[in-house]
Amino acid sequence: MTSIVHADEAGFFGAHGGRFLPPQLEAPIAEVAAAYAEARNDPEFMAEYEALLSDYVGRPSPLFLAERLTKHFGGARIYLKREDLNHTGSHKINHCLGEVLLAKRMGKTKVLAETGAGQHGVALATAAALLGLECEIHMGAIDIEKQHPNVVRMELLGATVVSVTDGGQCLKDAVDSAFGKFATDWEDTFFAIGSVVGPDPYPTIIRDFQSIVGREMRAQILAKENRLPDVLIACVGGGSNAMGLFTAFLEDDSVRMFGVEPGGKNLDVVGEHAATMTLGSPGMLHGMKTMLLQDSAGDPDAVHSIASGLDYPAVGPQHAHLKDIGRVQYVTASDDETLEAFQLLCRTEGIIPALESAHALVQMAKLAPTMGPDEIIVVNLSGRGDKDIDYVAEKIRG
Repeated sequence: MTSIVHADEAGFFGAHGGRFLPPQLEAPIAEVAAAYAEARNDPEFMAEYEALLSDYVGRPSPLFLAERLTKHFGGARIYLKREDLNHTGSHKINHCLGEVLLAKRMGKTKVLAETGAGQHGVALATAAALLGLECEIHMGAIDIEKQHPNVVRMELLGATVVSVTDGGQCLKDAVDSAFGKFATDWEDTFFAIGSVVGPDPYPTIIRDFQSIVGREMRAQILAKENRLPDVLIACVGGGSNAMGLFTAFLEDDSVRMFGVEPGGKNLDVVGEHAATMTLGSPGMLHGMKTMLLQDSAGDPDAVHSIASGLDYPAVGPQHAHLKDIGRVQYVTASDDETLEAFQLLCRTEGIIPALESAHALVQMAKLAPTMGPDEIIVVNLSGRGDKDIDYVAEKIRG
């Protein structure tokens, strides 16, 4: 396989990636790397993981032809990969089960993580409860207020939720807080990063566990249409759901791919968007080299998105590489466009999507009418919108 799929020995995808850590984190991250290298080649470990995906998560998730949405736009046939139907309501359970299984294999008694919209936190708390580990979730104070139902879910599942009041009180600050805790207390703890970000090997670990999405979808679309899709679309914050969808198709040049990031309120104003790939520059954050929204001193900019799971000033290093080589096109969706797409899916297909996923629907709405009826778009519907309905109702009333 080429470097378009895998990192090199130093954990780089092209110019992006690597492992840049303070001395106190070098040993615990090296321990994770060694443990995963063994586990991924252990048939018993992988069999247990795959059995849980089937019997606990409910995989395979359906690939659904959205006929009314297709008719609405009058162009390409639109399919939705229904990750929203997974247990816990999003794609996050795919990698959380893998991470908690790995933690248990390593003899850890606790998992620690950050969360934005709360979907990663809920999925990790669920996996920890299932497999008998303690769980601690760091979450920005703003996101705790926006995503209160997920906070309740995490606590019901036995997790400790830590409110982060530093900085912008959102996802980046939650990551900072969780890393800080891990640096002081790691011997019995596994740091379960929630996306394809962070120091090597995390972008690979999360990508590998999420790759089930694209592998399933490839088989499903071949069974339904006897050919590959023309276009794949997924939202991108850190980028785990997008890498999960894209990985199985990276070497198929006929398949165009779009990653949709938050245009927020205003792309021209720092702190009112999170368009990392569109407006960022190479930098370093959370142990990796990647694209970053940053000031002249190299410090991360403030960011905003209507979707808490996307308000992150960086992106997974493999995404940065895919942009560099032109394999994936990265575009933006504004808050207003996202709200409109959210409501459209509700009313045409009876599906309430996560606000994160609704970003991908915006690009679908732009592309589908320009394509022919024999062409196919697949959108990764990465999560359901139960967590967002009160917030969306308030926005619509406003």
